[in-house]
Amino acid sequence: MELSTAIQELSQDVLLIVALPIFLLAVAAEWYYEKYKDLEIYKGKDFLASLSMAMITAVVEFLPKVMAFVAFYYLHEWSPLRDLIGRQWWAFGLLFFLDDFAYYWFHRMNHEVRLFWAGHVSHHSSEYMNFGTALRQGAGERLHKYFFWLWIPLLGFDPLMIFVVHSFNLLYQFWTHTELIKKANPLIEFFMNTPSHHRVHHASNIRYLDRNHGGVLIIWDRLFGTFSEEKDFEKPIYGLTVNIETYNPIKVASHEYGAIWKDVRRAKTWKDRWNYIFNAPGWSHDGSTLTIKQMIKEQKFFKLRVFLILMMISKNNLIS
Repeated sequence: MELSTAIQELSQDVLLIVALPIFLLAVAAEWYYEKYKDLEIYKGKDFLASLSMAMITAVVEFLPKVMAFVAFYYLHEWSPLRDLIGRQWWAFGLLFFLDDFAYYWFHRMNHEVRLFWAGHVSHHSSEYMNFGTALRQGAGERLHKYFFWLWIPLLGFDPLMIFVVHSFNLLYQFWTHTELIKKANPLIEFFMNTPSHHRVHHASNIRYLDRNHGGVLIIWDRLFGTFSEEKDFEKPIYGLTVNIETYNPIKVASHEYGAIWKDVRRAKTWKDRWNYIFNAPGWSHDGSTLTIKQMIKEQKFFKLRVFLILMMISKNNLIS
């Protein structure tokens, strides 16, 4: 297949565009249900920020997507497996798992590398969990996203296959952004990413931070130690550990890049500058801010101290 023909095929990847009216109808239905049941699921300014972010992301993604498609084309041309794979039904089934595996690591690295987090944080900036939040995509993450899929065309899967299967992945993820669906059948909850699992992912509670990165399947989180179940005794609190308090879509999309720049400027060594860019979000050279792992460690230490103090008080009461 010629490159020009392959690029023309890219225009066939319209699933998410076709689905957009369905997404908006789902938002409208959820909003109506909120008013009918007197719930607090949406806030007008927050939803408009999410919608604005969706449009900004669509513009930002265009060029990286075309460049990725061209790169995938050449990698596929070099693959010794391309004639074996083709566009057979079983190839699409296998690609579904490979795509979701790539998405898991892309998503996880967005939470564990600060530069990547800067491009993803906007998706987590809403303090509400609804279908509108699903539209609040990270514009910056589109600049590095497709690097995580470069290995797949080398296995013989052509670019259009990859993009179409990934669109189905994203289509599924939209429906996980809601509080109205509680928990599904236990078997579904074990294998699939569900609204319950994704509420955990969007929560700012220390218990839930950096958990449940899977797109369609939750088995990757179970395999790689990043799974957490939604607990009845701890309701997810949505948003960031420190919320940005703005609905300006430009600030929502860029605020963490600005924070990185400030930290790099105040750093005194190149090692610290490197860490401010590529270490985990929250890393600081002086401990003034903490990473998620440091927060969890500090919380466990605090609980241990409380336990020991209570034990001492109990022992003293028994003696007296």
